[in-house]
Amino acid sequence: MIALLVGAGFALFFTLFLTPVFARLFRRLGWGQFIRDDGPQSHHSKRGTPTMGGIVFILGSGLGYVVGHLAAPTFKMTLVGLMVFFLMVGLGVVGFIDDFLKTRKQRSLGLTGWAKVAGQVVVASGFAAIALNFPDEHGLTPVGVAGSSTTPAQVYVSAIRDIPWLNFMTFGVIAGGILFALWSTVIIVSASNGVNVADGLDGLASGAAIAAIASYIFIGFWQSNQSCWNPNLDQSVANICYHVRDPLDLAVAAASIAGALIGFLWWNTSPAQIFMGDTGSLGLGGALAGLAILSHTELLLVLIGGLFLVVTGSVILQRAYFKITHGKRIFLMSPLHHHFELKGWAEITVVVRFWIISAMFVAVGVGLFYLEWVTRAS
Repeated sequence: MIALLVGAGFALFFTLFLTPVFARLFRRLGWGQFIRDDGPQSHHSKRGTPTMGGIVFILGSGLGYVVGHLAAPTFKMTLVGLMVFFLMVGLGVVGFIDDFLKTRKQRSLGLTGWAKVAGQVVVASGFAAIALNFPDEHGLTPVGVAGSSTTPAQVYVSAIRDIPWLNFMTFGVIAGGILFALWSTVIIVSASNGVNVADGLDGLASGAAIAAIASYIFIGFWQSNQSCWNPNLDQSVANICYHVRDPLDLAVAAASIAGALIGFLWWNTSPAQIFMGDTGSLGLGGALAGLAILSHTELLLVLIGGLFLVVTGSVILQRAYFKITHGKRIFLMSPLHHHFELKGWAEITVVVRFWIISAMFVAVGVGLFYLEWVTRAS
């Protein structure tokens, strides 16, 4: 608990007080936001606002995680917690390259679409390879699991827990490993692109991500309290305990990221003094996907990240309808938040209402998570 509180607190104060310093540095380096001419007219005044702010909260959350563990020496950092930051940093690097090319060329296209996806796939593949290796550092085995120890992720599709009949190893060890890598890559690429698409208004993506990331503080803490990894656990509770490795460290990682985002949002909310850029949005999506995969709540991410799914879905619908009808549109502009802007809603109105929608999705997701445990325990 000390690591969680200190990690979140340090990350929050780091971004709250140092974001303006980074903003001035980025402005001096010429890292200003490029605004598309075909976007909403109200956005043209944002041209030149410092971008790549994701660097600030990625750095702040990573330092918060480390400082949190230093404040609780008996609570060691784990591979599981570090894997969340592996995804966050790895995809943040892909986003940084994209942002850097945009600012250097002063155009809306940095990396090509396929080049960006290729970078995401490389990072996701590395994550998948680590996730199916490296047994628990302490040699512990959860109750009800055969074998000496388990790896950070399991070869099942998971919803709130692993789904036993959706086992990739049914197809053999090699094919199962490949299928798991493909499945985790789909989750990681989808989540990172979802947050990226939602990052179109001041504070929209960062505020919505705070709610989604914070849900994993509760999930990780609850899984830790009901963990199957307790060597003194009675076999009779094997049906309700969680076969998740180091869930409390996942909660610490989530708390550090959420804390960093809260401090960053102070400067990112309207009128934004700094943007997160693809550096931040891809990194945040990666962290969210990592938390879902490692906590065995992959399909639950559909609800927890529901706003990002809706916003991304609006883009897919718009493009499909445009092609099918040869030029007609469902929305005035996609993604969905721009549609409401063009209908006359103030930017801050769109952002706050989308935050509320995001919080409702998260509440339903966390509620289902807890309801599943209550149902098993009763």
